[in-house]
Amino acid sequence: MSAAQPDLRQRHRTALDVLRRFRQEHLLAFWERLDDGQRGQLLDQIEALPLQLIERLDRERGAPSGSAPQPLTTVLRDSADSPHWESLGLKLVAAGEVCCFTVAGGQGTRLGYDGPKGLFPATPCTGKPLFQLFAESILGWRRRTGASIPWFVMTSPLNHAATESFFREHSWFGLGAESVRLFMQGTIPSLDDGGKMLLSAPGEIAVNPDGHGGALRALAQSGALEEMTRRGVRHISYFQVDNPLARVIDPVFLGMHAGHPGSSAEMSSKAVAKRNVAERVGVFALIDGRTAVVEYSDLSAEQSNAMDLQGHLLFGAGSIAIHAIAVDFAKKLTAEADSFALPFHRAYKKVPFIDERGVLVEPNQPNAWKLEAFIFDALPLTGRSLVVEVRREDEFAPIKNASGDDSPQSSGAAQSAQFANWLEAAGVVIPRQCDGTPDCQIEISPLRALCAADLRGKVSGLAVERGGRVTL
Repeated sequence: MSAAQPDLRQRHRTALDVLRRFRQEHLLAFWERLDDGQRGQLLDQIEALPLQLIERLDRERGAPSGSAPQPLTTVLRDSADSPHWESLGLKLVAAGEVCCFTVAGGQGTRLGYDGPKGLFPATPCTGKPLFQLFAESILGWRRRTGASIPWFVMTSPLNHAATESFFREHSWFGLGAESVRLFMQGTIPSLDDGGKMLLSAPGEIAVNPDGHGGALRALAQSGALEEMTRRGVRHISYFQVDNPLARVIDPVFLGMHAGHPGSSAEMSSKAVAKRNVAERVGVFALIDGRTAVVEYSDLSAEQSNAMDLQGHLLFGAGSIAIHAIAVDFAKKLTAEADSFALPFHRAYKKVPFIDERGVLVEPNQPNAWKLEAFIFDALPLTGRSLVVEVRREDEFAPIKNASGDDSPQSSGAAQSAQFANWLEAAGVVIPRQCDGTPDCQIEISPLRALCAADLRGKVSGLAVERGGRVTL
């Protein structure tokens, strides 16, 4: 008898008692087939299950949603008040009250890339990985403000090891290991039609990532929120890893979000005008008088096509997954893990499972519910929120698809176009095609310039040839 067995027996009895209360005792049906190592791993999974939350989610399945969405009015980022908000935001950053938070749990599978999406070569000339690009941006803002600006990166069980190895191999890109915190996204079990959890192996529960909305719970459970508090951080600059144009620090946006003392928003979001009715992005709207994001698939054809008197889409403020979140608000939402405030969305999917005989079944049609939370569902829970409209060409060029829209090619062109505009503003002549797009490729490191103003007086004499490549 191994020394581990008595402890396993006690843990098994305790787990079985708990599972019976929640009608999930079938998770231990194959206990006798497992070796001690497998038993320990299964018990680890069971002991970490948010059983009360899962029971509530199953009970609430099919509950009615809110009332019909109403159009929402956004606030323009670029306005006469921008210098004021920029000054306020810079003070917040310089005081050490802002951190960066990147959601980076995905793989580059859709791009034909074998590895974490954050390692994908994203820039138009040198092909810098997304993580390097963001690291250089943070380092640039550190040099400008003198602040530490810690960086929190949420990985997933699938890519955590590879992501950590990448950062170590590149010496944390000069940011220092002490100020880059990597932690894993949570998972949640898949449920059958009866609310029972599935097994993916006799000793393993079938789970899936809990969505970018799970980022808040992961921040809390990893200790990251407490670390932010210890560091004096009050606001989180949130962005997803697939958008090279995301401003890791935007003083104007942060200033607008923080507002005046006593009137800070708990969560603020950026929006861009939809390209057209068919663009598949969630849109900001009011539901029951509160700010929310409505998935494009949840809008009726009439709502999707509705126009205002100026010919703009009534539901045209597209979400680009960039937010400013108050640390206190995140802590409030995650105070009790088993009653996590964000709703879970359900998707009926094909999930391989172990049947009652212990045989793996590969279903040929959807058989189970996968659950995930969305970060934007925190918006209706705020006391005060703000939606700021920005220019797409300045801030949104995601890399999601292998070709076409939102691809490496379209993103690279958007990055190059932005840098061309920066150089033109600094007096450099840019060769352009008939449609106005740059007839060249340009890449400017964040260590050289964080915005167009940084280039003024620094690029005199620069010549850009037609069809050429410029890297600064």
